[in-house]
Amino acid sequence: MPWLFLVGAILTEVAATTALKLSEGFSRIVPSIVVVVGYVAAFALLSQALTRGMALGVAYGLWAAAGVALVAIIGAVFLGEGMTWVQAGGIALVIAGVLALELGGRH
Repeated sequence: MPWLFLVGAILTEVAATTALKLSEGFSRIVPSIVVVVGYVAAFALLSQALTRGMALGVAYGLWAAAGVALVAIIGAVFLGEGMTWVQAGGIALVIAGVLALELGGRH
């Protein structure tokens, strides 16, 4: 069950961050509302994952890494921001680091 809350936290954080770009400095009302609601929901869902027993380092690491990777991909695919091989490699390294954190914590 904590994993479902974490996935929800990741998806709402990604939606809020994407809306942040679309809000144009909070000058557009609908994306601005999505930003505020999305970030509040993301932290509430992350809190629920932690309350249900997920380790803080793992939860936050996965939340941050997945968020970075997804936002970068959304920016490249949908917002025309592009992505270089170096950036793609950086995303891979972030994901590898989170995997190392997860696997290193298991006994």
